[in-house]
Amino acid sequence: MLDFTGSVVIVTGAGRGIGRAHALLLGARGASVVVNDLGGDTDGNVPSDDPAQRVAAEIEAAGGTALANSDSIADPKGVESLVEQTIERFGRIDGVVNNAGIYRLGRFEDLEPEVFHDFIDVHYLGTLMLCRAAWPHLAASGSGRIVNTVSAAMTGQPDMAHYGAAKGAVYGLTRTLAVAGAAHGIKVNAVAPGAATRMLELARPSLPPGTVEWMQAEMPPEKVSPVVTYLVHPDCAITGEVINAAGGFISRMVMVNTPGIQDPEATPESVAARIGEITDPANAQIAELAFPT
Repeated sequence: MLDFTGSVVIVTGAGRGIGRAHALLLGARGASVVVNDLGGDTDGNVPSDDPAQRVAAEIEAAGGTALANSDSIADPKGVESLVEQTIERFGRIDGVVNNAGIYRLGRFEDLEPEVFHDFIDVHYLGTLMLCRAAWPHLAASGSGRIVNTVSAAMTGQPDMAHYGAAKGAVYGLTRTLAVAGAAHGIKVNAVAPGAATRMLELARPSLPPGTVEWMQAEMPPEKVSPVVTYLVHPDCAITGEVINAAGGFISRMVMVNTPGIQDPEATPESVAARIGEITDPANAQIAELAFPT
């Protein structure tokens, strides 16, 4: 059994949906869980609600230990406050699960620049700033773990240029932090979840009829959390990876390089003539991390 007794884990966006499922499972496994949630809607607007406190109360009612926090991870001062409160209460940070996010659909040509800034601020910069603020504490832990959240949307899906691009930035951050963390014993991975959450309702218009109902029945958030719980545990032996987790299906997502061609005399015309050979995925090799020697 993977036990977290003595470990302190921050989970952002943990007031509802997938983040709540992560927090509850970690609390049940003995972790002291910092439940962070702004209490906002899917656009990031803040209603008069405190889901972080509710989830923290659930963990403690089940015999666990939790701290509720409602700071915004899109605000550098909020990130600083989150880490300071965690250290003040527990004295350490062993794991960070970057789950907080916002979501909406929109055609690329209709989206204002401010929308792209909002998504970068929450998904990418929020993840980056919390990783940076927690970094020295994760290094001091000796077995620091970071789990970021990406999405299949980063591989290209309709009406998600803003969301997919931000998640792609998180993917790049995950890979580079895995390399940076190696010298400190910090392992950094990401999960690409598929689950029925309140964000799913926003995607209903773009999905085939019945998809939302099927996902609600077959893909609850709780089926993602075992993967995240492993990735944030000290026994996690991998780094720089993305694990897909949806409805019990679990797989590795990788970037590959095709064998391509060798042509020092290439011209635009020769590239055009051989583009099929260049892009042929047969015998492609996984793009592995390049650790410093």
